[in-house]
Amino acid sequence: MVDVTIRGAGIFGLSIAWTCARRGARVRVVDPYGAGSGSSGGLVGALAPHVPENWNDKKAFQFESLLMAEPFWRQVEATGGVSPGYARLGRIQPINDQKSLDLAHQRAASARDLWKGRAEWTVVEARSVGSWCPPSATGFVIHDTLSARMHPRRACAALVAALAVMGVEVVPEAPDTGAVIHATGVSGLLELSDAFGKAVGNGVKGQAALLRFDAGQVPQLFAESIHFVPHADGTLAIGSTSERDYDDPTGTDAALDDVIQRALQAVPVLHGAEVIERWAGVRPRSKSRAPMLGAHPLHKGQFIANGGFKIGFGMAPKVAEVMADLVLDGQDSIPEGFRPEASL
Repeated sequence: MVDVTIRGAGIFGLSIAWTCARRGARVRVVDPYGAGSGSSGGLVGALAPHVPENWNDKKAFQFESLLMAEPFWRQVEATGGVSPGYARLGRIQPINDQKSLDLAHQRAASARDLWKGRAEWTVVEARSVGSWCPPSATGFVIHDTLSARMHPRRACAALVAALAVMGVEVVPEAPDTGAVIHATGVSGLLELSDAFGKAVGNGVKGQAALLRFDAGQVPQLFAESIHFVPHADGTLAIGSTSERDYDDPTGTDAALDDVIQRALQAVPVLHGAEVIERWAGVRPRSKSRAPMLGAHPLHKGQFIANGGFKIGFGMAPKVAEVMADLVLDGQDSIPEGFRPEASL
């Protein structure tokens, strides 16, 4: 007696299950490896927007999803009693040359127009941020109020706990019953690539580290192309690499050593912090670089939700909404660039 079967218990699969269950559907999530066992079980959890310029469907979708995140995760925590570590604390980015400073001012103006007061992207003096601010050659930084942090593993655990209260199980195997949604990450993209004889999507390896460093309730940082995300549990995540070619999908190596060294140079206050975990995983990237949502190209009458590369946690609330609209109500509001055809 299941209305929706979701294959894959990463952030897309669990979020869609939660939204469908809240609308009254009977849902089952199927994953032989368990919840958050793939790239959704990582460390970083940087929910950050694309730059506010050259507006398109992907940026608008992400913007709406980031705004949806706070009530989404508040309800998940209230239902299951497990915190996802979510907090919308913003983000700081140092500005290191005059060209970048001029561009930042331009983007601040476009944010006022595009974000319509629902969040801010501003240029402020670095000294106003305090000791947490990384060095900035110009003395200025970008401060946005839309970015948020969460702990990916705790977010998956929070969804599992909330789903259990709603009577939804995550099981290793079960038959397809009702509407079927494939949220199977890299393996699903490789299945499509094999079937169509071309690269429809691929896996991109990322390596990250967790430091024992309690920064408190401060914004995340983005400096030297590295995300610094202070978590609520007194740890700080840094990462990540983007590796198209790799031999060991879950092994860490010198590439992570380099990230750690660059992180210490970019944010000197971290010197002496103990590295308590090193992590590597492979994230699903569709050919279009946008999430792949809609009718499944191979499994007739079934659906796909895949390709959350780097932005999956930030996109999840909105992805869950549009997929629930589609499978439960027959309402299709998926942007054209998100449809599987965009990658085929």
